[in-house]
Amino acid sequence: MIREEWPGVPLRTQSLKREYRRLVDAEDESAFSLASSCLSCRKLLLSRASRYMERIGASYLVTGDVVGVNGVQRSDLTDLAEAGGLSGRVLRPLCMENPTMPRGGLAGWTETGSWRRRRADNSSLLKELAERVGIECDDPMTCQSRCKLMLPGFGDRVAHLFHETSFTLNELRLLDFPWYYEIRPETKVVVAIDEQEKRELQNLFLPQDLRVYPASPHGPMTLVRMPDHAPASFDRAAVIELAARITTAHLENETSSVVPVYYRFEDENERYLMNVTPFASHAEVERLDAVHVVPLQTPLVGVS
Repeated sequence: MIREEWPGVPLRTQSLKREYRRLVDAEDESAFSLASSCLSCRKLLLSRASRYMERIGASYLVTGDVVGVNGVQRSDLTDLAEAGGLSGRVLRPLCMENPTMPRGGLAGWTETGSWRRRRADNSSLLKELAERVGIECDDPMTCQSRCKLMLPGFGDRVAHLFHETSFTLNELRLLDFPWYYEIRPETKVVVAIDEQEKRELQNLFLPQDLRVYPASPHGPMTLVRMPDHAPASFDRAAVIELAARITTAHLENETSSVVPVYYRFEDENERYLMNVTPFASHAEVERLDAVHVVPLQTPLVGVS
């Protein structure tokens, strides 16, 4: 996507997967904080960028920071630069009164006295600036379209997953689905509603996962992932029944008092039939003590 936005500009990217994984291991808080996560991410980016600057002999580092976004204040940005040994070398055009005309050359963008607090919700800012410098930008580059943590609810899902014993990229991808449930202990129930969601979920089934679907055609499809080493008190049959009932909660125009639902494990050929009582509504699912639901207020369509 970046190559399309800046054609002809040499581009070098570096992976930060290992650094982000260590960042997760060092996190002690149980609740998700967008401001804290944003600062930790920026600190990591500046640290890696600083090393690369020294390698290529660069004088300045340009960022797209905007004061006040995600609770990150001017003092936070200044502290990050100082901690990374980059004082006076970080250019933040979007923090300036005039982002397109630095006073005194590029160094003018480092003058903290001229910083301006912009509205964090001003979605037209980048498009407006792009037009002033002659860049066509029909779809403005915004952090909302680049970072999933900006989507309300997604950060809470991530926080819950990170505090489990372990997690994989497969489990991270499950967080993208709008209907995602956690059943204690460490059991995931993910429901795919439309055909696109079903195709995406189909690629994430593991051999030990349970597939649940109603006997009626064109209904939802559910993935159930239970812990590999469950305690002796773990009631597998109860989890299967609950997952089946959750699946029926997503059936359209369902009025029957009992609904037939199929289920099978991915590494087995035999399927089983269970008749369950459907939930009257999704709100009834959310009221269950054993189920933790973190809804996504914004669909994750097109976010990668």
